Amino acid sequence: MSGPRLLAGPDLGAGAEGYADHVRRLGPTTLAGRALIEALVRSGVTGRGGASFPAGLKWRALAATSKGSAVIVVNGAEGEPQSHKDRLLMRTRPHLILDGAFLAARTLRAASVVVYVGEEHRAAYAAMERALRERPEAERRVARMAAAPHRYVAGESSAAVHLIDGGIATPTTTPPHSRERGVAAAPTLMQNVETLAHIALIARYGDAWYRSMGRRGAAGTLMVTIAGGVKKPGVLEIEAGITIGEAVAMAGGLSEPAAAVLLGGYFGAWMPAVKAWELPLDAEALRAGGLGLGCGVIGVQPASRCGVCDTARIMRYLAEESSAQCGPCFFGLRALSDACSRVAERGTNRDDMARLKRWAVEVQGRGACKHPDGAVMFLRSALSTFSDEFASHPAHWRQQPA
Repeated sequence: MSGPRLLAGPDLGAGAEGYADHVRRLGPTTLAGRALIEALVRSGVTGRGGASFPAGLKWRALAATSKGSAVIVVNGAEGEPQSHKDRLLMRTRPHLILDGAFLAARTLRAASVVVYVGEEHRAAYAAMERALRERPEAERRVARMAAAPHRYVAGESSAAVHLIDGGIATPTTTPPHSRERGVAAAPTLMQNVETLAHIALIARYGDAWYRSMGRRGAAGTLMVTIAGGVKKPGVLEIEAGITIGEAVAMAGGLSEPAAAVLLGGYFGAWMPAVKAWELPLDAEALRAGGLGLGCGVIGVQPASRCGVCDTARIMRYLAEESSAQCGPCFFGLRALSDACSRVAERGTNRDDMARLKRWAVEVQGRGACKHPDGAVMFLRSALSTFSDEFASHPAHWRQQPA
């Protein structure tokens, strides 16, 4: 693959690229305004924070409602425990992200820009804060930093709005959407840092260039975090459309035989490894199969680990991350987590298996936000992928490392 990429440029180990070096290497952006919005629509670039919504359509809708009062939120909360792509991009290429943010501000006639970074990502926060100080004065005047709390749900758009407005990072599903009424009741563009970095390159090289960067009909590149049973776990920038098997090969291949793959992180889905290798990493193709890339995590489950025990561990984490604002989330996820833990600790029993299947149906769609829905989707995929293990699981929780 030829041409610029998100992680092209100075060695990543050298830290953040400074503003002068960034401008010298990439030059100015050439697309803006309506031309940029339409280029984004044609490019097919999608949000990289989890939902994979087309960025161009989001910009087009917000442009119609902004009227000079819009707010741009640069979302670098990255609360998914297995994901490291956003913090790597913030630590090393902060100005590419800020280019996208200030392009959005100019194009959508926004009044302010908020750079929202996870408080535990200290190096990333410092790099973004330092990069803001290097920007032209006109940009600095409308921008500020905000720290996202160390919570799984803190990066969700409504949670971010509540925190930035001086509240707590509690998500809701109550309309209107943030693009209609968000920060300070203004139309708000919530955009993941990777998405903004892609937009900064599209503004320089165009939508045709972006579409040419993928494989098998997919467009652009993706940043993914490959975790678990591979020889070289970490963050990779890959061509959209390559298969999971090809991405694993780029991470050095398997460190031992694999049983399953968790695609999309803790709000993603398990699948048997043999079914995963040929899946293309492309949002549209995955959606057609009822799957999603989510936050870009590819978790490889070694055959030596227990899928039931790992599912129980993740369900416990998701239950503990509840915002405690509704019964289906606070009580429902705890009940599901407890049932998973009993199966893992004490072995399979018919009552808990029946409870897991029944409660998963009862919890879904009834929460004050989408947190219980994501947890239930994860659990259902585990019950399917590890069906044999759940059906006859011995008591061996304590044999699994934390």
